[in-house]
Amino acid sequence: MTTLILLSLGLAMDAFAAAVAQGASSRPNRSTALRMSLAFGLAQAIMPLLGWGLGIAFAAVMASVAHWIALALLSGLGLRMIKEGLDRHPDQPIKELSLWPLLVVAIATSIDAAVAGITLPSFGAPIVLACAVIGLTTALLTYPGVYLGALVGARIGKWAEVLGGLILIGLGVKIFVAQQYFGG
Repeated sequence: MTTLILLSLGLAMDAFAAAVAQGASSRPNRSTALRMSLAFGLAQAIMPLLGWGLGIAFAAVMASVAHWIALALLSGLGLRMIKEGLDRHPDQPIKELSLWPLLVVAIATSIDAAVAGITLPSFGAPIVLACAVIGLTTALLTYPGVYLGALVGARIGKWAEVLGGLILIGLGVKIFVAQQYFGG
């Protein structure tokens, strides 16, 4: 169980960082934090189940493209945030993530969980329990991450959106480099 919790914490870090970035670039409220927690938690719970279901037969294919997908999705969203941050007048409010961008970020930050799902049988815990622990851990870390980002964002103003975009691009690059050069 300790190994499963450590895996859950590791998988949740990308979602936590994305939550901090969104919190820094918007004026979040409970609804925003709850939506992000649910979206990220559900994505992190479903993706390992998907990875487990696809099984070892497709592990090489998943591992060979997952980092490219994460890089493209997170970099695209990050670049959009940077552009909007630089174009935005200081008095103009920042938009929170709408449904589709929220789902894209949730899925992009959980692609590594799909690959990790292949290893779930080695943990000895039932697959559904393991997926629930991963999803719950992510949801519990995402919620305060949004508010932590808001604290930082309130201090740096319009540049918070630019910083949030850079963080998303950095996450994409981190996922890509870790998988491409270090195998995970």
